[in-house]
Amino acid sequence: MSSQEWFRDALRRVIDEVVAPGAAAVDASGTFPRAAVDALGAAGLLALTVPAEYGGGGAGLREAAEVVRELGSVCGSTAMIVTMHYSGVAALVAGSDKDTLTEVAGGRHLTTLAFSETGSRSHFWVPMSTAAAEPDGSTVRLDAAKSWVTAAGQADGYVWSSRPLAPAGADAGPMTLWLVPADSPGLSVAGPFDGLGLRGNASAPLAADGVTVPLSAMLGADGAGLDLALAAILPYFLICSAAMSAGLLRRLATETAEHLQRTQLAHLGVSLAQQAAPRAQLARLQIEADRTWAHIGDCLTAVETGRPDATLLVLEVKAAAGEAAADAADLALRAGGGAAFRKESVVERLFRDSRAARVMAPTTEALDDFIGRALLGLPLLGDV
Repeated sequence: MSSQEWFRDALRRVIDEVVAPGAAAVDASGTFPRAAVDALGAAGLLALTVPAEYGGGGAGLREAAEVVRELGSVCGSTAMIVTMHYSGVAALVAGSDKDTLTEVAGGRHLTTLAFSETGSRSHFWVPMSTAAAEPDGSTVRLDAAKSWVTAAGQADGYVWSSRPLAPAGADAGPMTLWLVPADSPGLSVAGPFDGLGLRGNASAPLAADGVTVPLSAMLGADGAGLDLALAAILPYFLICSAAMSAGLLRRLATETAEHLQRTQLAHLGVSLAQQAAPRAQLARLQIEADRTWAHIGDCLTAVETGRPDATLLVLEVKAAAGEAAADAADLALRAGGGAAFRKESVVERLFRDSRAARVMAPTTEALDDFIGRALLGLPLLGDV
């Protein structure tokens, strides 16, 4: 059996046996999908992108996107958690954190990103949190007010951004990255998440009050965190986020098709499937699902082959897929009518989940600006 067949078979088994049966309850209760995450870890899927030399699957961005797409069609909360985990693993790989990668490979570590902050909100590239060297020279004090950290209080470690350790005026970049263990004294979660959609992803503010980590917890060089984030983390986050929306789009088309087939217009003696207008709505949903996945596939090929347009496509996919999913959810709700509007409807859940991509940093508006800057030859980040 090939490695691709292995991960697909394992994923299908976990989805069928654990993720799908628990998805509705995760959404209704806003409960972290611990059973699903543990099953993914036990099946080796959380270790999919860990290099083989550390015991992982040795797969890349394309396989990660496929996993998230499949999860996104069933449970958006689980898909979001895995997206953040794969993004965190990318940081660990880029930062050469061999010990933590070995833990991930063994199914013993769930990671996530802790970037967005209360002070700079969705502008994750401008950290307000601080890092200060302790007198012993071997440890660092971190203080921060992080906002909306996925899997807050559930992850085993946080890929954490701060201002550089170097003093003001030193030749350092704007950000340094760290791996902060979840059990660090001084680390606290604000409270449970009660959101509109992705209700089980445990997204919550996370505060650090004098959290101490060893200097060796630094990922990459001091001040080089933004470069690492843009080169290694952002492609995973943006493409996997887009893949989550792509899975949602595909499920919307499937659910709408099933509704049209089973719903009868008794007074006419026909089903909705026999009406032209509903069929046209279904066609539009399927076109958007196929177009979105094709866009993501072309982006992946561009990244894998080093095409000149790779950066532009990476910036495009989350914005494009997120907007397509939100618009498609509107259409599917109309196509399903009152049946789709009820709380027990999968379409109703997908409608709420589809709204998240627009406001997750980098937001659609921020990505549109980045895309415009790239097209005009301007720096992605700047005052202009």
